[in-house]
Parts: sequence; structure tokens; C-alpha cells
Amino acid sequence: MKKTVLFSIFVLALASCRNSEKYDATGLFEATTVTVSAETSGKLVSFAVDEGDSLEIGQQVGLVDTTLLVLQRKQLHSQQLSTEKSSPDIAAQAAALRSQIAHQQNECDRIARLLANGAATQKQSDDANAGLRTLRGQLEGLLSTLDKNRSSITESASALQYQKEQVEEQIRKSRIIAPITGTVLQKYAEQGEYATPGRPLFKMANLNDIYLRCYFTASQLAHIRIGQEVTVIADFGGNEQYEYAGKIIWIAQESEFTPKSIQTQDSRSNLVYAVKVAVKNDGRLKLGQYGEVRL
Repeated sequence: MKKTVLFSIFVLALASCRNSEKYDATGLFEATTVTVSAETSGKLVSFAVDEGDSLEIGQQVGLVDTTLLVLQRKQLHSQQLSTEKSSPDIAAQAAALRSQIAHQQNECDRIARLLANGAATQKQSDDANAGLRTLRGQLEGLLSTLDKNRSSITESASALQYQKEQVEEQIRKSRIIAPITGTVLQKYAEQGEYATPGRPLFKMANLNDIYLRCYFTASQLAHIRIGQEVTVIADFGGNEQYEYAGKIIWIAQESEFTPKSIQTQDSRSNLVYAVKVAVKNDGRLKLGQYGEVRL
């Protein structure tokens, strides 16, 4: 009888010891959150976002009023077309002068032949060549002026193009886009409100790939490494617990004081090291939920 009682006490004591050492670290489940803010000013003409919604990366969920921006883009487009049409036609404007030069060149050649035969004077030849040089100088000046005018007009058209692209970029930024695939955690604005650059609109996170931020004591660091596979135990209250496969993805380089909400096996330890353990969420895990790690 005594042996039976002693054996029962031993089994209970052993079970108690095992239960007290069933985890190596504890922490809370977290996720990388993204706060989406407005990038332009204006009224939120649409904002189809509710807390708990699942969004895909690149999905448009809202729009800031772009009426004035669209009108400004049309105005700049019209100004650009008008500016480009005012560019001079160099070939057409120089055609008459080129024709005069060709005629004067023929005249110089004719007088040169006459001079060779003694039928013209040197003065006639000099005058003809001087007239040719004058016409060529006028053509050169005209081409220079027209080229400068065209360059100036081209630069003005380019400046208008840049302004139009800036307006188009503002229109693009007026579209509220989900930056990641995830779930809306909090909503900070409503349709019809006025948005300003930098104003938070909603916060979201990818709840499929979350992590447990847990804490290890200095004496445990020798037993963990980045990439190490561990077991994560999620506590749902009472005796309801589920185990998940986890992987250590980050280990803090500096220690910190143990957070009040965290338990460690060594109750005497004040300094601990934060560790992130990646976990694939099956839909049951919630942010802020308590979890344990077993190496």
C-alpha cells in the first residue's frame, strides 16, 4: 500500500515538473502592419474599406476628388499643342532666301564667264560676289534665329509636358491602393471627409504570415539560431492549445528588460533578448494572443 502511494506521488511530481518546463519562452503574436495615408488633398469621393476586409495588393479601395486635377491636365495639354504648333517651319521660311542665293550664284557664274571673255568689268564681278555673300549671311542669320526660336518653343513644350506629368502623378496618387495583400485592422476615415497628405486612412496587415515575439534569457541564446525550427504553442484559454511549426527569423542584438506581460523560466532574470518566430496562420491565431515556444 505504501509503495502504491509513493509511486502515485512520484508520478504526480514528475508530471508537475514536466508541466512547469513545457515551454522555453513566451510572447505575443504580432504582424507587420502598414498604415495607408492620403497622398493628396481633397474630398474622399469613395472609400470602400471596412475593418476585417481582405484586400489584394494593388487593389483600389478609394479615391480623392480629382476634378480640378483633370481640368488642369486638359489645360496643359491644350497649351502644349498650341506651343508645338507655333514652332517655325525653318525649311519653308528659308526657301525664298535659298532661291535668291541660287539665282545670285548663277549670276556670279555668268559674269565670271563674261569677265573671262572681256565682256564684263571686274566691278560687276565684285558686286555680284558681294551680293552673294550678303544673301548667304542673311540665310545664316535667319537659320540661327529660327533655330533659337524652335529650341525655345521646344523647351516650353517640354516644360508643359513635365507639368502635365506632375498632374498625372497627382491623379495617380489620388487613387487609394492597398500596398500589400492582407486584412484591414483599423479604419481612420470615412467617405465624404477631407483628406490631406499624410493623414492616416486605414491600417492593414498580412495575417497569414505572422510571428510570435518572444523573449529568451542570456543563458538560452546558445541554444537558438536564425533559421532554427521550433514548436509554437498557441494558448486559447483553459486547456485549449494548438501547436504550430515555427522558424526563428530574427534575434535582437541587445538585451532589454523583461516586459511585464512576459514570463520566463528564470524568474530572477531581468534582461532578456527579443526573438521573432515566424508562424503560418491557419485562421485561428489572433494578434495580441499569448503563445509559447518550445525548442
